[in-house]
Amino acid sequence: MNKLVIANLLHRPLRSLISVTAVAIEVIMILSIVGIFMGILDDTKNRTNGIGADLMMRPSNAAVITGMSGASMSLKIADFLRPLPHVTVVSPVNAQFSMGTSPETLYGIDFASYNALRPFTFVQGGQFQGPYDTIVDDVFARSKKGGGYQVGDTIQIFNHDFRISGIVEAGKGARKLIPLATMGELTGTTGKASLFFIKCDNSAYDQAVINEIQNVPGLHDYPVWTIHEWLSMMTPEKLPGFNIALDVVTGIAVIVGFLVIFQSMYTAVLERTREIGILKSLGSSKPLIVSVVLRETAVMAVAGVILGIAGTYLVRALILHLFPTQHFEITAQWLMQGAAIAFGGALLGALYPASMAARKDPIDALAYE
Repeated sequence: MNKLVIANLLHRPLRSLISVTAVAIEVIMILSIVGIFMGILDDTKNRTNGIGADLMMRPSNAAVITGMSGASMSLKIADFLRPLPHVTVVSPVNAQFSMGTSPETLYGIDFASYNALRPFTFVQGGQFQGPYDTIVDDVFARSKKGGGYQVGDTIQIFNHDFRISGIVEAGKGARKLIPLATMGELTGTTGKASLFFIKCDNSAYDQAVINEIQNVPGLHDYPVWTIHEWLSMMTPEKLPGFNIALDVVTGIAVIVGFLVIFQSMYTAVLERTREIGILKSLGSSKPLIVSVVLRETAVMAVAGVILGIAGTYLVRALILHLFPTQHFEITAQWLMQGAAIAFGGALLGALYPASMAARKDPIDALAYE
């Protein structure tokens, strides 16, 4: 029977190849959207964790993703936070989302306080020398073709020219940082901050500092999270739209795979009516006929899954080549989930053709022309 399965697949190579390709596309669609979303999510978490803060204070209506809510807090709030017990550093940040050449979050920072959270590690250059200077990380610096960006190069931020004053090791929040005052002027948010990063003299006092902040008149409505709490919130389940987008793409991918396999196996059963009649006349049972069809589908599904996983790595390489700052994460968990979804969808698409084959009357099948 296994030889018959392989022979049937090789007898119609184009149809088999189309079915394998459909399953592969299904796998690529699922793994690619997960890889891009999870890459962005984990990269954001790692870069925020690298800032060196213990606490994060945000407006009450702020979105979980930094930079999506603009800047609404007065910089004067820092004056009330710095004298609190166990607070050693308060650094205001004006985070703004920009579409630019690619979607990204930019930080406007006060260099002295931001550097005090955890000192920058400069690869080249140093801090801002003027209002239209920018510090970029080494990942962005390498993204320029032909040698990368260097200190002194000019880049566009909010349609203004900025001179790169320094290149730092990645992991300090945004990939591009500009002076806080300049960010306020360019975005109409002068004197405002999106969030305050707070460093304590001992992390054991984090909750005590949060309680002190909540007791300051006018600040009780501002949520204060530990960095650990914020990181725990950066999951697909707590991000609006992530699971919806994933479910939509997965659903479309499964439908595509289901329909292609269904059509392929349905047509194959119709074309092999006499073959099925011969098998049944030789004593083959209905379960055996069903198993033959499902075995063919399983072989194509396995080949499609392998091709899809290989294709996902090619897509990843292409995206990282075209967009070097983009992260594309492929995990073992999602490799297995994507493979299981595609394999299950393929077998589901073959169930009706398989049952139709099993129900054929051997006399009618043998008389079929």
